[in-house]
Amino acid sequence: MTLSDLLQALDEEFQDPEDELFLLFSQAIPSQNLGFIDPKADSLDIFVAGKDLIIQQSPAILSSTGNKAQLAQITTLFADWIASENNVLFRTSAIGRGTIALELGCGISGTVSLALPPKIRTYIATDQEYVFKTLKLNIAENTTQQKPAKSSKHREGKSTFRSPPTASSNIKITALDWESNLMLSLLKLLGLESSDSSGDTDIDIVFACDCVFNEALVDPFIQTCVDLCSLPKAKLPKNPTICVIAQQLRSNLIFERWLPVFHRSFRVWMVPERLLLEGLKEGSGFEIHIGLLRDARIESR
Repeated sequence: MTLSDLLQALDEEFQDPEDELFLLFSQAIPSQNLGFIDPKADSLDIFVAGKDLIIQQSPAILSSTGNKAQLAQITTLFADWIASENNVLFRTSAIGRGTIALELGCGISGTVSLALPPKIRTYIATDQEYVFKTLKLNIAENTTQQKPAKSSKHREGKSTFRSPPTASSNIKITALDWESNLMLSLLKLLGLESSDSSGDTDIDIVFACDCVFNEALVDPFIQTCVDLCSLPKAKLPKNPTICVIAQQLRSNLIFERWLPVFHRSFRVWMVPERLLLEGLKEGSGFEIHIGLLRDARIESR
């Protein structure tokens, strides 16, 4: 299959961000506050992508830094969706065993980092360094021998058979600050910092989940997406990098800033309701968009 198969499976590319914004915010959106599962809990016992996970949180970090110190509802839902081999990305071979994925703003939970890597080649989790201590703890504790499951009011979903976590040695954790030394960070990340190096990492897909939660982040976030999707691809230069962005509909003001700017650089599709899991469908207050750089070449069959 080709990238055109993915695009054909989606609804039409939207042309006017204003129309898209109207559709998004004219629907009834449930009140979820900031969308955290429980921002005051030190740990959460959740069930994601067929696995029981115990996720450590940092309430103290939340009060001083922002959203990525706690586990948001959309993160667990997105992890379930993206790790399902029935989703449209797997079914159209946009994701597969040979995929190299990069996550922007992975946060401390590592939930997506624990769900998807067993099904792809390499997963690169990026964020600022202050999240790494708890992030590495969560990944380590949930990719070793299964601990006895705890009874918890915070469990997401139910399971009668509890599958143990699978050890993943294909997870890389790298600091990436969107606002400083971005290109140097990217070159080092991909092994391209020296002029005689061709690198061996072609990023196939970029994920971002719940990353745009204030207006100050919009421009550096979008520029980071552009830079990542613009990097030369040594192995499959005709397969453009895909950008997948999952968000909670918190503030129309932030979306009114984000969507038009993103649309200038990317062709954009909203993942339609028929291709989503129940918790992500219309009326949930969550949306997933797929973007391709406007100058990307799409190969047909």
